Amino acid sequence: MTDTDKIVNYLRENLSEKRFKHSLGVAEEAKRLAGHYFADGEKAYLAGLVHDCAKEIPETEAKKLLRDKYKIVIDPVSMNTPKLLHGPLGACMAQSEFGIFDAEILDAIKYHTTAKADMSLLTKIIYMADYIEPNRTFDGVEELREQAYDNLDRAIITGLDFTLSELISDGHMLHPDTVHARNFLLMQKKRR
Repeated sequence: MTDTDKIVNYLRENLSEKRFKHSLGVAEEAKRLAGHYFADGEKAYLAGLVHDCAKEIPETEAKKLLRDKYKIVIDPVSMNTPKLLHGPLGACMAQSEFGIFDAEILDAIKYHTTAKADMSLLTKIIYMADYIEPNRTFDGVEELREQAYDNLDRAIITGLDFTLSELISDGHMLHPDTVHARNFLLMQKKRR
């Protein structure tokens, strides 16, 4: 059994059917984006497959695993926004459960929800693939899909703008990494 087979079996057994299909969709979309932007398709597929491996772990257990097993200090925003825990926890589990030690893949998994300043191409690809994979159906997704294949940075800014607007309108906290990601991309855009 290949590592990919082991991962697929783990995901099938530990995720809901909807989340499992989403993970397969992100993996395929990431591979397509990687091909378009001349990135490593195998790494993109693997990161996309694993990105949500910790998504359905209950909040209390996720915090305990991060704190006690993996010795990760949880930042205050993530402590108060439990859905952000699955990125860092997923990166830890990618190592311990699946033997993935590639730093670029782990970084892409860790930051696929919040994004961050100065993302690698792979991290950008996973962030965007998570947003536009074929099972996504929100208003504007088709335009975002087109934009992702035209200008990846611009598409990420659009995605970040949408996310930040939603968080603000719902009265949620903003993760500093998300704000830094947007600011970094805007500064890069001005320099061009």
